[in-house]
Amino acid sequence: MPAERPAVFFDRDGTLIHEAHYCAKPSQVRAFDGAPEALVKLSEAGFALVIVTNQSGIGRGYFTLEDYRRVHEEVLGQLRPAEITAAYHDESTPDAPSPRRKPSVAMLEEAAREHGLDLSRSWMVGDKTSDIECGKNAGMRTVLVETGHGKDHLACGADAIATGLVGAVDFILRQSSCRK
Repeated sequence: MPAERPAVFFDRDGTLIHEAHYCAKPSQVRAFDGAPEALVKLSEAGFALVIVTNQSGIGRGYFTLEDYRRVHEEVLGQLRPAEITAAYHDESTPDAPSPRRKPSVAMLEEAAREHGLDLSRSWMVGDKTSDIECGKNAGMRTVLVETGHGKDHLACGADAIATGLVGAVDFILRQSSCRK
């Protein structure tokens, strides 16, 4: 396996795309302005890009796994030309969480094993406390975005807070250039 590289892990809803209550249809997907260009900058700086998302709508029966897959393809399409390295999801509900559900690090560890990623040099970006706790639990640095549910989670203990995805990426790139 090649040498381990850092990654930026992203929550999906409210972080990469506008929050759509239980996003079940491709027509509901709206990537944030500047998201593709920001993600390309991260890739060019050597980061793998990984989506980790809790999708309790599947577990609740609000939409199917096939619906999720169609939405995921639309997300990937709207984020092009950025290339997402991998995406992981958990279908469990908060009242019956699986061992994979964020804030568990299971999805991050799976990505690290499958793609040769160094979690200690990686970042987690999300709009909820569970995203930030997930990153912290894995020993990563974290950025909370104020989009989605972010403004309700400002006290989550993130290493940084950004108004949105573009600001989070700019912060990560500034910090990473200082750590080379």
